[in-house]
Amino acid sequence: MRTSNPALNDQAFRREGVALGDAMTLEGTVNKTGVLLICVIATAAWTWNLFLHSHNPGSVGPLALVGLIGGLIFALATVYKKTWAPVTAPIYALLEGLVLGSVSAMLELRFPGIAIEAVSLTFGTLAVLLLAYRSGLIRVTDKFRLGIVAATGGIALFYLLEIVLGLFGVRFTAINGSGAIGIGFSLFVVIIAALNLVLDFDFIESGVRAGAPKYMEWYGAFGLMVTLIWLYFEILRLLSKLRSRN
Repeated sequence: MRTSNPALNDQAFRREGVALGDAMTLEGTVNKTGVLLICVIATAAWTWNLFLHSHNPGSVGPLALVGLIGGLIFALATVYKKTWAPVTAPIYALLEGLVLGSVSAMLELRFPGIAIEAVSLTFGTLAVLLLAYRSGLIRVTDKFRLGIVAATGGIALFYLLEIVLGLFGVRFTAINGSGAIGIGFSLFVVIIAALNLVLDFDFIESGVRAGAPKYMEWYGAFGLMVTLIWLYFEILRLLSKLRSRN
């Protein structure tokens, strides 16, 4: 099994073996995903209110930075020590909420209504793809996996290159702008991020069938949350480009 989500990589479930006690279940993973969503929403709502009361980026900037760096640290910890997932996954979600709330609030001030649009599109996409996957409309074949993995890897490399070149003053104006190229690129990334959800569904189902240990419910929920947060930010970016054209 392959997935382009770094949290749910090729051997994530197999390395953990078969559970000696309680095994991973689909219902348990869904419940854990709900807990992580609550964690994200809680800290996102806090930073959202902080910014909307002050209208000062400085009031949430440090929190967003803490969330960004801390989220990365706890994400890596979860990936490399999956038995820690029941603790590290909620902490990751809380930290990511700091970033999500800060960025959303600042864009909301500039483009009223953009945050609720992004949230609605994110969960709408999740629901549609889950239905399509469960009904068999979308089948996860080896070619499908390979295509999404390759596209996601290419996007990740581009973002990394953009960060490195940005340190030397090189900017990809067309891609980051609100022109046809910029919107087309963002739309492509949103589609790839959304299709990663399908791979996540399939991988979690594989873990359930394999009888993975109970703590892997938290790990599976964490992996799904990584994709959902990525998808939300990419939809937010796309919407902001579209709004900038008006």
